[in-house]
Amino acid sequence: MKVKDAMHKGVDWVSPDTPVTEIAKLMRAHDIGCIPIGEDDQLIGMVTDRDIVCKGLAGNGFDASRAKARDVMTEGIHCCREDDDLAKAVHHMETLKVRRLPVINKSKRMVGMISLGDISQFAPSDLMSGYVKSVAAHH
Repeated sequence: MKVKDAMHKGVDWVSPDTPVTEIAKLMRAHDIGCIPIGEDDQLIGMVTDRDIVCKGLAGNGFDASRAKARDVMTEGIHCCREDDDLAKAVHHMETLKVRRLPVINKSKRMVGMISLGDISQFAPSDLMSGYVKSVAAHH
């Protein structure tokens, strides 16, 4: 099975100047836990719900009404390709200890997102079991 057969399609990204409050509202409205961040037509990072809490709310002097994506985002981005085998993407996620990855096409355009939930519906149980153990392990 290919990543494109399991991923969520049509994912959008926001700029690093997007207010954190707007990102949180997008997460709530779409029932998702991360928003990719892009600038100059390329992905540069990711904001997760955990980033907002740990880098933002738990930080000293954090002002949610003024905070931007760049203040809490995790810089750098790891992706997989839509034509990758699902097992390859799962192993990549396992190595990185992440629960989701942006999916790009041959033109390096983001076309979707693959998440733990997506994989749980399609991956064989032995592949899924190893992945969950790795990602869920305390780091």
